[in-house]
Amino acid sequence: MDNIHQILQAAPSENDVLATVIDVDGSAYRKEGTTMLVKQGKTVGILSGGCLEEDIRLRAEELKTGASESFYYNLKSEDDFDWGQGAGCNGVITVLLEKIDYAYFLHLDKMREQLLKGQSVLLIKKLTSDYRVSEYGFIVDKDMFWGKGEEDFLDRMVEMKNHQTTSGVRYVEEFSCPCFFHWFHPKHRLMIVGAGPDAIPLSQFASRTGFRVTVTDWRPALCNKETFPDAEELLTGFPAEIFPDYEFQAHDFVVLMTHHFERDREVLHYLLERNLRYIGMVGTKERARRLLGRKELPPNLYTPVGLEIGAEGPEEIAISIMAELIQLNRLPVITKVEAVL
Repeated sequence: MDNIHQILQAAPSENDVLATVIDVDGSAYRKEGTTMLVKQGKTVGILSGGCLEEDIRLRAEELKTGASESFYYNLKSEDDFDWGQGAGCNGVITVLLEKIDYAYFLHLDKMREQLLKGQSVLLIKKLTSDYRVSEYGFIVDKDMFWGKGEEDFLDRMVEMKNHQTTSGVRYVEEFSCPCFFHWFHPKHRLMIVGAGPDAIPLSQFASRTGFRVTVTDWRPALCNKETFPDAEELLTGFPAEIFPDYEFQAHDFVVLMTHHFERDREVLHYLLERNLRYIGMVGTKERARRLLGRKELPPNLYTPVGLEIGAEGPEEIAISIMAELIQLNRLPVITKVEAVL
């Protein structure tokens, strides 16, 4: 997670400073594209293990509105005389600071709107030789782009959209300068089916790690904002009332925690028709076979849910589930079997 949803929720405004890791040489605590907001002397998000944030906050106070500047931090040192602070992270990172003006505020707000609609947004920033921003643009597709720059830059920027998949700084021949590229993606969506006690920590952990959480249950006494304050959506009703019209997306995650055999059977009937990325279910594989009435289980059905870490109790099980979801997001080619070998 690059902190952007946390930052946009904090409502960045004029004279706030956006700090972004734009280049990493070696290893570092966070990767290219990670952002932090300095807002009224306080910080939202982190860029390191805690050794850079105070220095960045102080440097942010010196920037003029609309200005940008990059700073280099050497984290390779193993003593306390350099930015490594004895950590020996073995990396050098470049952090870009930008003081938000009114135009940039509007452009960030437009990106927020697109992310809420489920759209991914590519950001391209043209940099000077000393890594200050000269022009920038946000792209959704060839018909939806905006930014600050010459018309020629914005047009060429759109043409480059399909060729940029990784974050970082690279020299672009067409512009004769280095550019920073980063994709911002909507929050991953997690639906928790069943509002029992074991669903509470899962909702909390998922929300804190950047998921958009929906909880659904047929019992209003359990499925409510008081019990699930971190959930962004609560749906009360039986599966036949909720699932036929719900707009699932291909990359959605769903976890079944009803502990109710017939209810799970009904829910699976709807979910397996939608070819979702992940369906996790509490219980054994044998229970899943009985639910489906067949021996072969679908590849997107994960049961028992979560990584096999010997978890017991609601909190540990929630941690094992979140570990599995994070692993799938970071390492999509690793199978569940390979992960525990």
